[in-house]
Amino acid sequence: MIDMNEVQSATETLARAFEEYKCVNDMRLAEIEGKGSGDVLLSDKLGRLDHAIDTLQDDLSRVKTAMRRPAMGRGEERSSDDGEESAYKGAFMRYLTKGLEPDYGLYAKDMSVISDPQGGFSVPAEISERIVSRQFDTTPMRQIATVMNISSDAVEMLRDTNEADAQWVSELGTRSDTDQGAIGRIRIPVHELFAQPKATQKLLDDSILNVEEWLVGRVADKFSRRENTAFVSGDGVGQPRGFLSYSTAATSDTSRNWGVLEHVPTGADAAFTASNPADALISLMNKLKAGYLPKATWLMPRSVVDMVRKFKESGTGAYIWQPSLQAGMPATLLGYPVILAEDMPTVASGSLSVAFGNFEEGYTIVDRKGLQSLRDPYTAAPFVKFRCSKRVGGDVVNFDAIKVLRFATA
Repeated sequence: MIDMNEVQSATETLARAFEEYKCVNDMRLAEIEGKGSGDVLLSDKLGRLDHAIDTLQDDLSRVKTAMRRPAMGRGEERSSDDGEESAYKGAFMRYLTKGLEPDYGLYAKDMSVISDPQGGFSVPAEISERIVSRQFDTTPMRQIATVMNISSDAVEMLRDTNEADAQWVSELGTRSDTDQGAIGRIRIPVHELFAQPKATQKLLDDSILNVEEWLVGRVADKFSRRENTAFVSGDGVGQPRGFLSYSTAATSDTSRNWGVLEHVPTGADAAFTASNPADALISLMNKLKAGYLPKATWLMPRSVVDMVRKFKESGTGAYIWQPSLQAGMPATLLGYPVILAEDMPTVASGSLSVAFGNFEEGYTIVDRKGLQSLRDPYTAAPFVKFRCSKRVGGDVVNFDAIKVLRFATA
């Protein structure tokens, strides 16, 4: 049960912490301007406040998770239409705990369930949705990218590589042929991702173990960590291709080759510039076309968030980072939400540690329908292994919709 008074208290504490943070940082900047260096004590205090603000923001994010996740209590009422699904789930749980042969007659009643005559068992929809929900909670890309469910081994789509031409002409002017544009093809294959948790048969036999909760937690954790890494930096060989695996160039959308992301340099190697460091972030934001801005988000690791929290606009002196004072809503940078992505690289020479864009337009995740579990009581006795697998792919589909910040002079 969520205590809304605690939520309100955490929100007010976060607001007070950020106000104190701004005061301490203003004092530090005044020291640097007046004496050429900042007070070590002020820097230490800023570090402690950074940690406190991060913790408070995480607490509010967890509230969002708890509020969004549906209750799964034993006494929860279920629709009468769920009868077959309940029977299927019961058969699946018997298969997990006892290894009893599944009733394949259940498969015939629900053609959306994928059967495996080799002894596999498709994870029931209710448990599968909970695994995906846990992945959604912990995998930033699934929150912001386009996610498609398919029933084949790949999805193909067409793309316009350049626009068709059009020209003005007078009433009696000559109408010549214009460039009709070009059509390209995007293909996103799916790759197998698996988790293989194990438990002893004795533990499975004991009623104290909630097999469903255990399976959801173990599988979701492994899937989410592997997927998150692949969606960011995967090389596309046996795994999804991440957006940071593509080459980048400091050229505009009109002159850059397709398949290359645009980067904006910070102006300093492995760092932001000492003066007006926020300008690089503002330049990056302004590189994104106006049509992509309404759903644009920032992606960066926490270490970079702790840097940009100190930045101000050079003209107004206003802080460009603002905490979220509403439970579950992300903090904002220059008015756009910030998604923490620890799979983004930490700041180093030439690193691409910040991304900004409309990832719904720019990146597509493809899920092959069906999550499967194979029970193996033999190869690791007395343990029973559960090989849970799914097939997933991902790739950039629009290279104009994602921009990256390069920590380099050019």
